[in-house]
Amino acid sequence: QVQLVESGGGLVQAGGSLRLSCAASGNIFSINAMGWYRQAPGKQRELVALITSGADTKYADSVKGRFTISRDDAKNTVYLQMNSLKPEETAVYYCNAVRFYSGSYVNYWGQGTQVTVSS
Repeated sequence: QVQLVESGGGLVQAGGSLRLSCAASGNIFSINAMGWYRQAPGKQRELVALITSGADTKYADSVKGRFTISRDDAKNTVYLQMNSLKPEETAVYYCNAVRFYSGSYVNYWGQGTQVTVSS
């Protein structure tokens, strides 16, 4: 099992910044990738950014150039720095980890952290 604990959400004005953190614990040695997803009311959950065990990164087109995903292996923590936030990015942000276990990939999710961007 992998446990994920998010922090750093909150209320920010449009154009502002927030940094989300996701601390992983448990069987983290075989995690292949970690990332951030978000889900706005009435919408599907969507990928925001991910970082692989090889430090490759992937971003949603809508956040490229404004968001940065990074990790601190010593702390088993992944960060999402969000700059120039827009009101439409108001959502619950979820941390995700993908672990290869027993021949298949298993997804783990955090409890989510609310990000509200006011106009």
